[in-house]
Amino acid sequence: MTMKNRKNYDPKFKAKVAFEAAKEEKTIVQLSSEYGVHPNQIGLWKKKLLKDLPLVFQNKSKTAYDFEEKESELYRQIGQLKVEIDWLKKKSQMLTSTKKNY
Repeated sequence: MTMKNRKNYDPKFKAKVAFEAAKEEKTIVQLSSEYGVHPNQIGLWKKKLLKDLPLVFQNKSKTAYDFEEKESELYRQIGQLKVEIDWLKKKSQMLTSTKKNY
């Protein structure tokens, strides 16, 4: 029993085929023959395109906002940790030099 290798299609290719299917100028079978993609696959891409299309027109996606917010918080934490490390280094140097004097 041999398994066929699964084809991985480029996102741009998927978008192009899905858009062609959504225009409905050609049938799914015609597009399948033209692009060499199974009709069921084209149907799934078309369905996803139509479902996700409204997201294109949102001002800012929640995930992008969340990412920027988290990134800002992480940079703040990095800055705070740098300050703490510098403080600890100074304190450890002071302790080391104090112990040498005894």
